[in-house]
Amino acid sequence: MPDILVEGTYKLNGSVKVQGAKNSVLPIIAATVLCGGVCHIENCPKLSDVDASVKILEHLGAKCHFSGNILSIDPSGINDYVIPDNLMREMRSSSLFLGAILGRMGKARISSPGGCELGPRPIDLHIKSLKCLGADVIEHNGCVSLDVQNGLIGKEIHLSFPSVGATENTILAAVTAKGVTIIDNAAKEPEIEDLADFLKSAGAKIYGAGNDRIIVEGVKRLSSATHKIIPDRIVAATYISCVSSTGGDIELKDVNPAHIRSIISLYKEAGCEFSETTDSIRVKSNRRLKSVSTVRTLTYPGFPTDAGPALISSLSIAKGTTIFVENIFQNRFRYIDELKRFGANVQTEDRVAIIKGVKNLSGAVCECPDLRGGSALLVAALAARGNSVIKKTEHIKRGYEDIVFDISNLGGHILYI
Repeated sequence: MPDILVEGTYKLNGSVKVQGAKNSVLPIIAATVLCGGVCHIENCPKLSDVDASVKILEHLGAKCHFSGNILSIDPSGINDYVIPDNLMREMRSSSLFLGAILGRMGKARISSPGGCELGPRPIDLHIKSLKCLGADVIEHNGCVSLDVQNGLIGKEIHLSFPSVGATENTILAAVTAKGVTIIDNAAKEPEIEDLADFLKSAGAKIYGAGNDRIIVEGVKRLSSATHKIIPDRIVAATYISCVSSTGGDIELKDVNPAHIRSIISLYKEAGCEFSETTDSIRVKSNRRLKSVSTVRTLTYPGFPTDAGPALISSLSIAKGTTIFVENIFQNRFRYIDELKRFGANVQTEDRVAIIKGVKNLSGAVCECPDLRGGSALLVAALAARGNSVIKKTEHIKRGYEDIVFDISNLGGHILYI
């Protein structure tokens, strides 16, 4: 991927459409493995993680085709249950294929997934749930093999932590299992509801998605489905962070304000102004931000960990000091050393960051350590005086369809080099 050149301090104005949600489309792509006919996924963002998912489907035997932002998938030819190591390493969410392949083929084999290095993110909760549903599991040399002798059987499962991935994998395995599966302490993220809506359009019986107790009544088979992906709340949060740092007035189109209440609340506290409709948000920032009360990342509906890096970048030029506590990922702060190249005063210890706002940032050359860290560096570059160069931008492409094009259209001086 080319580097990104940014000339900072230009205000952002205009409107931008928010893309489909990365964290929705990936499990939905995996879910098509269970379907009995061609599926059409509308509002599908063109991301490198989506490309990686398509490669996995094609390896398994499916046929995939993009037309604009509609991804069509014909899973009828799927005849394999093994995801090879080279495909698993391309993204963390490749583990979501586990429940779907197991549900269709009766067996599955994967290696440890790749993706951003954010500290330990084991799939032990996924495996535990699949064992409860009747899978025999063998783990050896970084590979996980699952086999079902007599078919998956619905059970009551309690997740020790409301993991999004474990909730999704359990749903995927349960939709064609015999009997009823109850998932207690389930994740409540909007992306869980979106997955359930897709599966229900294919004939699944799922109740309570979006709550901490989900009931899945197994069906014999799923049919084809057409589904539109919800807007990406983390992309929306990133654009809010951009305008909060540069100043300006932008409208976010095709967004669900209800999905980002915790995000809007913090930026309001920092000094941004908001107005909204059912599917749009207008954000204005005409003065220097101020620090906010302690921020803690939490599972939904709390403040999302994926929106934290861009927020910290914005608060690095706010008046005052903010304490930020990261409760989800152990190594989320890997981008902070790169942020300091711009002159930010951020100190970290374990999972706590102390952000002492400075008046101005200066242009810098930096490298993206991961996807969300890349968004933080982009926010800093837009706010910094002078020119900045962002390297290793392939991380950004994992989650943003074309953020350079969008920011440029809003008046930012940004381009690939």
